[in-house]
Amino acid sequence: MNTIVGTYECKADSKGRLMMPVSLKNQLAASLQDGFVLKRSVFQQCLELYPMSEWNLMMQKINKLNRFVKKNNDFIRRFTAGVRVVEIDATGRLLVPKDLAFFASISKDIVLSSAVNIIEIWDKELYEKAIDDSVVDFADLAEDVMGDLNFDENGIS
Repeated sequence: MNTIVGTYECKADSKGRLMMPVSLKNQLAASLQDGFVLKRSVFQQCLELYPMSEWNLMMQKINKLNRFVKKNNDFIRRFTAGVRVVEIDATGRLLVPKDLAFFASISKDIVLSSAVNIIEIWDKELYEKAIDDSVVDFADLAEDVMGDLNFDENGIS
């Protein structure tokens, strides 16, 4: 698993292309040849850009679901709705398909935010609302999510 680091602001042009910041493109260099998968986020009004290797790992997990269980089948359908294989071209641009841009309300000002092994693509205004501390107390959230974990000598705590 590759860890991607950083939050970057950029702009989309009139055709829906965005220029990947050089430092982000450098982090993704090993994945450029294999391509990427772009999809709707499950929990937020943003897009998720998976390097193909990460997408394949996710598909291995999803392929283990029993498709004769209706809930599993419904999940697979919704999870893969609108999924596109995309590439970053030689000049470092990524074309966001119109239906996905519409879903995420992406027009001009964009934030690319690392989310461990994928990149979230946000409309800047929606991103700012999503990380607004007045809506969610991050300290409480961090304690709820990470507070009960016991790390070994190589961990964080």
